Amino acid sequence: MIFEKLCDLISEQFGVEADTITMETTFTDDLGADSLDIVELSMALEEEFGVSEMSEEDIAGIATVGDLVTYLQSKLDA
Repeated sequence: MIFEKLCDLISEQFGVEADTITMETTFTDDLGADSLDIVELSMALEEEFGVSEMSEEDIAGIATVGDLVTYLQSKLDA
């Protein structure tokens, strides 16, 4: 469920087809994300999932969609 919602958000923000996104998709290499894109995505995640603001350390540790799924699961399970 988290992965599917993430795919929709990423698809909308980066203009890619949701079905092309995998757990191994990287934000910088595959999606061409820069720091502003990541901040915008983090704000969308806060709104969509109701998680608290993501710290710079949290964001720095997320390279792939799978990393983000793991991060969100840990926040939602806490």
